[in-house]
Amino acid sequence: ETISMMNYGKLKCARFSLTMSVLLLIVIVMTMVSGCSSEDSQNISGQITAGGSALSGVTITMTGAISASATTDPNGNYTFGSIQSGTVILTPSLTGYTFSPLSRTVLLLGVDLAGLNFSSYFSGQLATSYHTVYRKNNGTVWTWGNNSNGQLGDGTTTDRATPMPVSGLAGVSAVAAGSAHSVALKNDGTVWAWGSNSNGQLGDGTTTDRATPMPVSGLTGVTAIAAGSAHTVALKNDGTVWAWGSNSKGQLGNGTTTDRSTPVQVSTLVGITAVAAGASHSIALRNIVGVINDGTIWAWGSNSNGQLGNGTTVDTWIPIQVSGLTGVTAIAAGSAHTVAVRNIFSLINDGTLWAWGSNGNGQLGNGTTTDSWTPVMVSGLSLMTTIAAGFNHTIALMYNGVIWTWGNNSNGQLGDGTTTERWVVAPISGLTGVMAIAAGTKNNIVLRNDSTLQAWGYNNKGQLGDGTTIDKLTPVLIP
Repeated sequence: ETISMMNYGKLKCARFSLTMSVLLLIVIVMTMVSGCSSEDSQNISGQITAGGSALSGVTITMTGAISASATTDPNGNYTFGSIQSGTVILTPSLTGYTFSPLSRTVLLLGVDLAGLNFSSYFSGQLATSYHTVYRKNNGTVWTWGNNSNGQLGDGTTTDRATPMPVSGLAGVSAVAAGSAHSVALKNDGTVWAWGSNSNGQLGDGTTTDRATPMPVSGLTGVTAIAAGSAHTVALKNDGTVWAWGSNSKGQLGNGTTTDRSTPVQVSTLVGITAVAAGASHSIALRNIVGVINDGTIWAWGSNSNGQLGNGTTVDTWIPIQVSGLTGVTAIAAGSAHTVAVRNIFSLINDGTLWAWGSNGNGQLGNGTTTDSWTPVMVSGLSLMTTIAAGFNHTIALMYNGVIWTWGNNSNGQLGDGTTTERWVVAPISGLTGVMAIAAGTKNNIVLRNDSTLQAWGYNNKGQLGDGTTIDKLTPVLIP
């Protein structure tokens, strides 16, 4: 994004000059500035892209001083035309997509605004660990890989190296994969789970493994899900967070270390818009509309490597704020490290990445192998839309559909044709047009904008889905 403005000194308008600092704080991409004679009516327009391509059919809702809506055309463009002065909030929506930024707050005072762009990416489409879960656009779920605890949902415990549908599961909007359990969110806001249940991570009130999907007890109105090693986290439509399963490190966030086989509410959290789960820690992204410089991250659970980002290594059983980080739009949690995308809209070319926690394999991407207990910037990256974190490696999706990787590479999980560990970021050669990403223990899978799936890395249980159990050092097509 760029900022293009006329000479501020030539604008003889007291109201505009008084609000210039506010304008720079909250947004803005500008391509034209009008004089005070037109300050009562300004134009708002922009574009939405996904994986480097324009995205049509996105609804943009405007609230605040004016209530209106617009829909993107085949080129991803939208316009509201001439809008009266005031403060408005633009929020895009399209089933299956998440947007970066989540919304834009725009102050209209004598300035015409164009190029208010949003990037989009699939959310909840892919999940992988030692097994892989894929939600198709038609709402069906397909699985492959390790099935020792029934996590493939086919009624057996037989491993499978090629995708097969999960019987009886439809209308799914998002999926998640734990170490040996799987989770699905249906369009009706209910959550279903299957696989290992030794710590109650299926949420059905028992500790009995399930080889087919079962509903999570008493949970409705859910909008997002995440799975840790043996715990599960859900976000409800009222902005509250609920969790169940293993709690030995306080990863359920309810102030105890007692496992729970049914959902419990995470203490003190409101206004949450996204959740993620590491091996034994959990994180949440807060974006309360109208709070300037929100986009804060809250974390709880295991903190042995500083993965909670509060400057200590002390486990915390209730959520605490990650130090010094605001304006975040996307989050991910690895085994013991955490990653975030920041988009401060007044900064040109933001979309920077920040990471903290375990760094023994360079998974923080700052050129060292030293753990960090507070967020550090990933070197050399901007214009990112989303990230995924594996056991000890990290991958990121750029606005143009290009993938960047760093960290552990013992099984080729960096996709560069080697098994050489890398402490700095690098793109995967030849892989473009990516729409969605997921990182497993030592493997990755991506969805491209031509609807094909590609995977690489560890493949001991067939989790790459290519019909073999041979590791792949570069991306391979899943049939």
